[in-house]
Amino acid sequence: MIIFGIILSITGIKSSSILGLMIMSGLFGFGGSIVSLLLSKTMAVHAVNAQIIKNASNETEKWLLNTIHLQANQMSIGIPDIAIYEATDINAFATGAKKNSALIAVSTGLLNNMDRKEAEAVIAHEISHIANGDMITMTLLQGVVNTFVIFLSRIISRLILNAFSTNRDDDNTYEYDNSWMYICVSMALELIFGILASTITLWFSRKREFYADAGSAKLVGKENMIAALKKIQTTCEPKVGKEILAFCIHGKSSLNEIFMSHPPIEKRIQALIMEHYINK
Repeated sequence: MIIFGIILSITGIKSSSILGLMIMSGLFGFGGSIVSLLLSKTMAVHAVNAQIIKNASNETEKWLLNTIHLQANQMSIGIPDIAIYEATDINAFATGAKKNSALIAVSTGLLNNMDRKEAEAVIAHEISHIANGDMITMTLLQGVVNTFVIFLSRIISRLILNAFSTNRDDDNTYEYDNSWMYICVSMALELIFGILASTITLWFSRKREFYADAGSAKLVGKENMIAALKKIQTTCEPKVGKEILAFCIHGKSSLNEIFMSHPPIEKRIQALIMEHYINK
């Protein structure tokens, strides 16, 4: 809020105006999402204590580097940074702000428990996320959603307080910023709208999983991707932070599907069998 106040002072925009409120909402709505995206590779590596692989030290690492290099070239993107992290679950994720400087991390559980064809399908899934620009698109969508959540919660808070308040200044404008009631109502509405808005971003995330599966099917064959998904069904919940879960190969949830970042694996397998997204 201090930074916002400085910006408004410099520009001369009043915080009580619709324009001022929209600027604040945009700054806070997009600011966090963009910063998270720019720091996503560093955050992801530290979150799972991954080791960046520059030069292969064994046959498995050599295969992994060669596979990612080959698939990246097939999809016409820059070679991602490649990392391995210790985990028993079969998993992988992609992150990064740019297509040509992304990161792909795979778990030791994936390398130890999948055959090469299945593992290639998982890697191709992550390569497809990068080639499709999903990280950037998700960030922009999250920024738009955050902006509207902040904006609407404060507009509605003002309408509510205007309906009940008689404390107005000479300009006939309620002193919102100094009202604890305004802060409480805004925070409550942000929580409600935030939950509702999350269903939009999660729906989009589920859609992108279908397209990443289809991209993998095009690279290595749908049979291999189906086999990889079936193998994943037998594993436990991936042990990664929620900030990078959206681009993991899978995610489980005990909640209703509307609050899942990934579609049920059964639906993903069926989509591959029917080739619903492969030719789109």
